[in-house]
Amino acid sequence: MRLVIARCSVDYVGRLTAHLPMAPRLILMKADGSVSIHADDRAYKPLNWMNPPCKVREETIDGVLTWSVVHGKTGEKLVLTIEEILHDTSHELGVDPGLRKDGVEAHLQELLAEHITTLGDGWTLVRREYMTAIGPVDILCRDHLGGAVAVEIKRRGDIDGVEQLTRYLELLNRDPRLAPVKGIFAAQEIKPQARVLAADRGIECVTLDYDALRGIEPENPTLF
Repeated sequence: MRLVIARCSVDYVGRLTAHLPMAPRLILMKADGSVSIHADDRAYKPLNWMNPPCKVREETIDGVLTWSVVHGKTGEKLVLTIEEILHDTSHELGVDPGLRKDGVEAHLQELLAEHITTLGDGWTLVRREYMTAIGPVDILCRDHLGGAVAVEIKRRGDIDGVEQLTRYLELLNRDPRLAPVKGIFAAQEIKPQARVLAADRGIECVTLDYDALRGIEPENPTLF
């Protein structure tokens, strides 16, 4: 990972245009090919970013240092105009062991894998914790037509979970043995914003009933 603190302006050119005026910012360049621009607020959320795969080209024009970040598939571009570099360092982080799920989330994964036909008749499990280059996707399965489906499971589904599944799908769809791979975002509760983003990404949302997966009858059964 390369961490750069620099006075820079940022221009995005793609489906729309956006401009960040000159200011000190943190630039993260990760080994997976992603680039994100951060300010000293907004918690973990970047001001702008480019998902992998993308290429970075550095050049100096009329004494001005410019970094062009181009997305390899869509041609979208981030142009960083660097006025001053305050810090520039690189670190080898190695392979991350992945997020350790809490008890309920891990149990949801186990139960859904055991009852994979909850997602559809004729569906079959390939394996749990199917490894990708950036970590394991919770479940890889096949639908009734034999198509590959990646399932990401959360207790409460928000936008970050959809983004996580999107990254997994980008990698899985590069594998000719699996492609095309569809995505399912499964959770006990899914926020409206996450549903909108998932629909935009072509990802299906499924609400999981924890007690039903465990075979527990509801306390107040209904006739309809």
